[in-house]
Amino acid sequence: MSDERSGVNPEEEDEGMTPLIARQRPHDSYCLVYGIFFMLGIGSLLPWNFFITAKHYWLYKLNNGSSLASNKELHTDLSDYFESYLAIASTVPSVLCLVLNYLLVNRLSSNVRILLSLAVILLVFMITTVLVKMDVSGCRKMFLAGTLASVALVSGASNIFSGSMFGISAYFPMRISQALISGQAMGGTLSAVASIVDLAAASDETSSALAYFLTADIFIIFCIILYLLLPKVTYSRYYLGASCTGTATTSDSSLSTSTSSSNPSGISVPPLRPIMGKMWKLCIYVFWIFFISITIFPAISSGIQSVDKDSGSPWSGTYFVPLTSFLLYNVADFSGRQMTIWLQVPGPTSPVLPILVACRTALVPLFMFCNYQPRYHLQRVFFAYDLFPVIFVCLLGLSNGYLGTLTMIYGPKVVPRDLAEPAGVIMSFFLTAGLAAGSAFSVLLVYFF
Repeated sequence: MSDERSGVNPEEEDEGMTPLIARQRPHDSYCLVYGIFFMLGIGSLLPWNFFITAKHYWLYKLNNGSSLASNKELHTDLSDYFESYLAIASTVPSVLCLVLNYLLVNRLSSNVRILLSLAVILLVFMITTVLVKMDVSGCRKMFLAGTLASVALVSGASNIFSGSMFGISAYFPMRISQALISGQAMGGTLSAVASIVDLAAASDETSSALAYFLTADIFIIFCIILYLLLPKVTYSRYYLGASCTGTATTSDSSLSTSTSSSNPSGISVPPLRPIMGKMWKLCIYVFWIFFISITIFPAISSGIQSVDKDSGSPWSGTYFVPLTSFLLYNVADFSGRQMTIWLQVPGPTSPVLPILVACRTALVPLFMFCNYQPRYHLQRVFFAYDLFPVIFVCLLGLSNGYLGTLTMIYGPKVVPRDLAEPAGVIMSFFLTAGLAAGSAFSVLLVYFF
C-alpha cells in the first residue's frame, strides 16, 4: 500500500535505517512471528470471550441449577441484564488498567507487564475451573460477586497484556499489528465454537463448563510459552533492536522496553500532547466504533430469539443464539480484520473514514426492532424474520473488524517511531473507553425494551 493510498509508511521502508542495513533485514521465516502475534492476539481476548459466551453456565449456577422460568426475580435481575453486568465489570476496570499501563510504559518493562498479566489471568481461570463442580446454592450472591470480580481482574489484566503487545507490535511492519488484531477476533470465534461444541457434547451444564474452562487454562499456558519464545526469533530481535537504537541489530534478546533503552531522555511518562496532536481523530473513531459494537453485542444481540422458538426445533431453541449472536458475529469480525491484509482504504486522513464510522450508528435501531425478548416497553417488532438479525450481525461484525483494525493500526504509524509504543497503549485506551461507555449505554437500552 503506497503512502498516497494509506497515509502511513509502507512495510518496505524502515525509518532510521541505512540502505545497507535495510538490505540485511531478516525475513519472517515460515511466518513464525506473524503466527506468534496472531496466537497472542487470540490469548488477549479469549479470556473475556470465554466469560461472556458461558451465559448458560452462569445463569445455571446462579439459579440453583434449575430453569430460569421458575424464578421470576432472578430472571428479571440476571437474565435481562447479565451481559450488561459482565460488560460493565470488564470494561470499567480495563480503562483504569490502561491508564496505569500508559503511566508504567517507561517505568516497567514490557516483559514484567505482559508476564504478570498472563499469570493473573491463568490464576483466575484456574480458580473458576475449580468452582465449576462446587455447589454454590447457599451463597449465590457471593458467587455472583466473585464472578464479577473475576471478570474485572481478567479484563484488567487482559487489557494490560493486549495494550503492551499492541505497543510492541507498533515497532514491527503493519502486518504484525494486523496479525495481533486478527488474533483477537479469532479468540471470540474460538470461544463461540468451543461453547457450541461443549453444549452439544456434554451431558449437563457443569460438564460442559468444565471442559470449556479447561480449554482456556491450557491456551493461556500456551500463550506464556509463545511469549517467552518471541525474543529468541531473529526477526523479532531485529525490529525491537531498531526501536531502541534507531538501527537494526540482532543481538538484543529481550523484549524489555526499559527507560534506559526506549526512553533515553529519562522521561518517566511519555508526552501525551504530541501523540494526541497526531492521532486524536483516530482516537475518536476507534472509540465510536467499539462504543456501537459493545452497545449491541452481546447485551442486545444475544437477547434476540428465533421467531420459531416454540417450535421445538434445536436450531430455533438451543442453538439460535450461540450461532447467530456469538459465532456469526465473531466470524464476521475476524473476516473484516483479515480484509485489512489486502485492502487498507480509506486512509487515516480520508474524509470517507469518519462517514463510515458514523454510519454504523444506524445498526442500533435495526437491532432494537428485531425479535428481542422479553419486551416490556417497546412492543413493536418490525423485523419478524430470523434472516434479519443474521444480516445485521454480519454487518456489525464485518464493519467492526475492518474499521476497527484500520484505525488501530493507523494510530501508532502516524506518530514518530520513538512514540509508537505509548501511542499503541493510547489507542487501546480509547478502544476500551468505547467498550466501557457502550456497555453502560446497553443497560439503558435493555431497560428501554
